[in-house]
Amino acid sequence: MTTPGYHPHDADEVRNSSIGELMRQVTSDLSTLMRQEVELAKAEIRAEGRKAGKAAGFFGGAGFGGYMVALFLSLALWAGLSNVMDAGWAALIVAVLWGAIAAVLYSMAKKNAERIRGLKQTNESVQRIPDALKPHPQEVTR
Repeated sequence: MTTPGYHPHDADEVRNSSIGELMRQVTSDLSTLMRQEVELAKAEIRAEGRKAGKAAGFFGGAGFGGYMVALFLSLALWAGLSNVMDAGWAALIVAVLWGAIAAVLYSMAKKNAERIRGLKQTNESVQRIPDALKPHPQEVTR
């Protein structure tokens, strides 16, 4: 993959360049690399943020709609069961049913949330940066 504005230097160019020119080129290349990494991270964050926001909106809408349906169906079931048994037992049966439904909904939400993949391309790209260029905070003293 070639970078716009970048051209590899051959051996003669390097031999005929001063240390200052070589350092300027290295600094320029590192600056370009860092800018590109930041832009890649921003693009990935925007894309993944949209996915996460959409999933959160669906969770919220489903939660509210489900709450309203659950409330009225639960009241109807409780009232219906209380005609054939004690109201306390009827309420317990309704609560156990809702516990099972909540477990299934949680499992589905967790699977959807796991589809958010994070900054995969940025992580892969940053891992290719030589160790000499990575910060080593344990070595910094003030």
